[in-house]
Amino acid sequence: MRKSLIAIVAGLALLVGVGVRAEMKAAPALNTQPGSKAEAHNKEGVEHYNQGHWDVAQKHFSEAAKEDPKSAEAHYNLALSLDKLGDHKAATEHFKQAHDLGKNNPDIQNSGILKKHIGMK
Repeated sequence: MRKSLIAIVAGLALLVGVGVRAEMKAAPALNTQPGSKAEAHNKEGVEHYNQGHWDVAQKHFSEAAKEDPKSAEAHYNLALSLDKLGDHKAATEHFKQAHDLGKNNPDIQNSGILKKHIGMK
């Protein structure tokens, strides 16, 4: 009986650990198109995003989107960081912009988190 209980507890701990790791994994931030005015801030934002510095990344992505308002990738990345910061309303707005501007970018068009925010299946 004791061995069974230990096995059950160990199994549950493993399942919880896998779930936490999956939850912690973030959708990858995207590079902007070469030559975009947003490139420098976006690159800095991607570095911070990859380190989990959501607030710093958000500031850089926001600047990137200001410098190149037509950059789908800048809006997408800004939405990712806003989502991580819990500002889902603003994230949804930037995901919508990314979707509209990034018609030729399959990473944006096929993004699960984007689809979830804007209500696509």
